[in-house]
Amino acid sequence: MTETSKQSARLPEAIERFVLHWGEMGSIWGVNRSVAQIHALLYVSDRPLTAEEIADQLGMARSNVSTSLKELQTWSLIRRVHVMGDRRDHFEAEAELFEMVRRIAHGRKQREIDPALEVLRACVNDASTDTTMSTRAKQRLAEMLRFMETIDKSFTEIMRLPASTLMTLLRMGGGLARLAGIGKKKEEPDR
Repeated sequence: MTETSKQSARLPEAIERFVLHWGEMGSIWGVNRSVAQIHALLYVSDRPLTAEEIADQLGMARSNVSTSLKELQTWSLIRRVHVMGDRRDHFEAEAELFEMVRRIAHGRKQREIDPALEVLRACVNDASTDTTMSTRAKQRLAEMLRFMETIDKSFTEIMRLPASTLMTLLRMGGGLARLAGIGKKKEEPDR
């Protein structure tokens, strides 16, 4: 029996589609497909689930589920909970959407932006005393560092905003650019 046929027997079609798609998206984002699928299942679940229930519903090996649950816990996307009268561990996902997105963004920042900044700072520092490097190469490294530091600073400020403020900003969309006086500019041709 395939994973899909096992899933079909246990999950409503919309949930199965969501779980499979979230797994595909996870793969695109560099997250293990099983990890993303488990996250999706817990996110839409009406109640906390045990590792055995997750393995059964998704047709996954119990060891794979266990490893995936540990990874999701390191991202703070799920938590272990206890259910009265049951000695097994149960798991539930962060249900508040903005908090979940914040945690994912923070984890990605730690794994991607922070190391890039560290390397760029070291490169700019090394380049400053390297007489074999061209001025242009030094300028480009410094420009990349300034850009990444700006992104990092903006990210940190945005992550501090309350969810309601973030939602208001997102709804404003292009209105933010108009508010900042940027307005609609003529599109530049691709280079």
